[in-house]
Amino acid sequence: MSTRSKIGIENENGRVNAIYCHWDGYPEYNGKILKEHYSDRNKLQQLLELGDISVLKEDLGKVEAYHRDLCKTYYPPIEYRNIDSFGKQFGFEYGYVLTKNGEWLTFKD
Repeated sequence: MSTRSKIGIENENGRVNAIYCHWDGYPEYNGKILKEHYSDRNKLQQLLELGDISVLKEDLGKVEAYHRDLCKTYYPPIEYRNIDSFGKQFGFEYGYVLTKNGEWLTFKD
């Protein structure tokens, strides 16, 4: 069974861009990987540019992206008005957003 999550970044204007991740969205896996390997805004932005992903990995080249690796439709990041709207529009078990201050916030549905 999958643990779905969304991964986002807060932009300077307060908006949040986020992608969907299908597998292992719980804090002990995706949350840990994000904090340890994607706290650099540039690297996180590269992850988001892949569009929706199936599996998150420590290395961008090993991330399983729907478009790049599974020949599925490309779904670009969705833009949310702000962190509050990111946290309220769920349908996922967990949400992660890197704030413009460099802090990771975790949301649970």
